Amino acid sequence: MESVWDKTASKPRFDALSGNKKIDVLIIGGGIAGILCAYKLKNAGVDCMLVEATEVCGGITKNTTAKITLGHGLIYDKMIKRFGEDKARLYVDAQNKAIKEYTKLCENIDCDFETRDNYVYSLNDRKKIEKEVAALNRIGVKAEFSDAKELPFRVAGAVRVKDQAQFHPLKFLYTIAKSLPIYEHTKVTEVMPNKAKTNRGEIAFKKLIIATHFPMLNKHGLYFLKLYQHRSYVIALRGAQNVNGMYVDESDTGLSFRSYGDLLLLGGGGHRTGKKGGCWQELEDFARKHYKHAEIVGKWATQDCMTLDDIPYIGQYSKSTPDVFVATGFNKWGMTNAMVAADILCDLVQVKNNPYAAVFDPSRTVLRPQLAINAFESTVGLLTPTAPRCPHLGCALKYNRAEHTWDCPCHGSRFTEDGQLIDNPATDDKKM
Repeated sequence: MESVWDKTASKPRFDALSGNKKIDVLIIGGGIAGILCAYKLKNAGVDCMLVEATEVCGGITKNTTAKITLGHGLIYDKMIKRFGEDKARLYVDAQNKAIKEYTKLCENIDCDFETRDNYVYSLNDRKKIEKEVAALNRIGVKAEFSDAKELPFRVAGAVRVKDQAQFHPLKFLYTIAKSLPIYEHTKVTEVMPNKAKTNRGEIAFKKLIIATHFPMLNKHGLYFLKLYQHRSYVIALRGAQNVNGMYVDESDTGLSFRSYGDLLLLGGGGHRTGKKGGCWQELEDFARKHYKHAEIVGKWATQDCMTLDDIPYIGQYSKSTPDVFVATGFNKWGMTNAMVAADILCDLVQVKNNPYAAVFDPSRTVLRPQLAINAFESTVGLLTPTAPRCPHLGCALKYNRAEHTWDCPCHGSRFTEDGQLIDNPATDDKKM
């Protein structure tokens, strides 16, 4: 199903690669992170190229709810406790810089950019909200406690941060992509030291950025243990009471709200990919109860890579691959984190220092509680004696009745009923 963004944007077309090429920086992946990397590198005068296996913004990017905010759930109190105030301050400074960059770029792009306040609410834990407000204030963010009275239900409280933003992501990305060196329908089939084989030819490179949502190289970096994937769902309602702010529940299984024109975008129904969840049914039930006269005019779903500690992996792919870089694990906040990734990686491939790089370093410790959960899910998936199985690492696939797909609970690959690949890290179709 098409998102509201897909329905209301004119997509540019790019040629497929023809023959062999030589480039300083190759970017694999034509979503928001890859496009922003290409945009920044080109503007910095770097000889670069982006290749996309299908079409730009054809994967996760087109299904976002497109909130540009530092309000990434209730992460800052936890971040201060885990890493200290200095690291938390650097993280939030990177997000603020990203918001400012979007604001400046969108002055000259017709992409429905609007300034909005952001709210992270809790249904039943006021103290948790108060702690988060205090944590944000400690690291320099003007956050305040709110009752979030726009919502159609009572909450225990919400963290309010003013002057955040929302926009139309595809109108924005299609505009900046038009002038970039992009090749569509060019699938990378093998990566070797300083060379990538594609279905259209070989590309020699000095530096490589992998921006494929879930990293595609299994032999390096342990990303199959450091990441898991989470699905969430959206319905677009016409005739529902709109909201002036952007709202998200602090719970992974809670609801989110934002308006776009005369539509209310209601998100939620989330679950780990390959597991059961509320899906669209939960959202439709909520709409019938709280927006009785509203009409559902669109629905879609998305998928997010989740890290072990709520911080994305941005930087050198692994210690053993000095010329390869990665941007992944945006933890549902791909708008600001994609801009952060572009900022960091543009510096790193030019061998420049970046003040935020250490915060997002992919080689930081993996000793977090989520690691044990990921390892357990992988073990269960590998030992489950059912067919079909995922071609990525061999886990048993689970049938997703809401979307009529086969999903992998280990690492998040997804396939149509007849085995066509939808989402990575798998790179090939599954024989059913």
